[in-house]
Amino acid sequence: MMKSQPLSFASVVIVAGGSGSRMGRPKQMLPLGGKPVLVRTVEAFKKLSVVQEIIVVTPPENRSVLEQYFPNLIYANPGDTRLNSVKNGFAKVSSQAQVVAVHDGARPLVSPSRIADCLQAAQADGAAVLAVPVKDTTKIGQDGFVTRTLDRSILWAAQTPQAYRRELLARALTEFGDEKNATDESQLVEKTGVKVRLVPSDYTNFKITTPEDLVFAEAIVNKETFYRTGFGFDLHRLEPGRKFIVGGVEIAHTKGFLGHSDGDLVLHALCDAVLGALCAGEIGILFPPTDESIKGISSVTITKKVLEIVHAHHAEIVHLDATLITQEPKIKPHYETVRKSLADIFEISIDKISFKSKSHEHVGEIGRGEAAMCHAVATVKITR
Repeated sequence: MMKSQPLSFASVVIVAGGSGSRMGRPKQMLPLGGKPVLVRTVEAFKKLSVVQEIIVVTPPENRSVLEQYFPNLIYANPGDTRLNSVKNGFAKVSSQAQVVAVHDGARPLVSPSRIADCLQAAQADGAAVLAVPVKDTTKIGQDGFVTRTLDRSILWAAQTPQAYRRELLARALTEFGDEKNATDESQLVEKTGVKVRLVPSDYTNFKITTPEDLVFAEAIVNKETFYRTGFGFDLHRLEPGRKFIVGGVEIAHTKGFLGHSDGDLVLHALCDAVLGALCAGEIGILFPPTDESIKGISSVTITKKVLEIVHAHHAEIVHLDATLITQEPKIKPHYETVRKSLADIFEISIDKISFKSKSHEHVGEIGRGEAAMCHAVATVKITR
């Protein structure tokens, strides 16, 4: 075989068109550690610079979810069989691709280093599959009885990705693409006479097929998940002619908060708490009070920027707790309204939000109705 060129452009076809009949709904869209299974699958390939394009073969209704995480995926429609889905995805592969990998969308725990090994092996030898040695004694059965016990020392369980030089996969799909009994592409490549290299993989790279598989996958993902807590604080003066806005809710009062923004100290404190949990600074850095172009900015806009940072850190807000300290007006009648508003703004369920208020017992500036403050705590879940 001719010596191959260094690999610089690999394409990946992720097959995710299944209906999930054994799971009750499409398995590739089930939540796994706070993200859909398919999102985690795509993330594994996104970590490799050599992967220049990712084609996801999935129904249109799944694409809006993926677009929230990835702006530049290529999509293809599923076929009536897995092989036809692979054909549809391969039709979108760039002519620049040296190697094309095919991967199951329901294998979200594949290691990027194993993917890299498989791609390099395919570039060198033409075809390669990730696989693991069979651990259990394997028997052939007929009519409920064992007819033969196989030598497990020479047996391998094939996984994905399975990777091929682009021209080789094109030939296999063209010449043998009508095979009805083929369960993977390597069987077609074998028919062309090319030997497929076995690339050692991990047993964690299993396909999520049954509810039990999802439980095992969740346990593995949780090993890479940790929680952090952040604290936030804000203080604003109260002056006539300003709006009294807390948690995105305007409350009728004779005074409002003085600030460079709309003065929503509840959102400010909560945002700083979230950023603190992520070790990502504070809102004064993101929105400097010296910037006249953002004077009067809505604190909801500030919060949306903080949420972008949350997503960039692969994090999830799991609890928010804010305590507003003000002598006036009475805040208790507005508790539920503010909680609902905070749930909408932070895009989390209301049962993850605590909001309450305390007076200052007529002590100091707050007790005289000249100012108010807010203390906040945020807990986030971070998954690597």
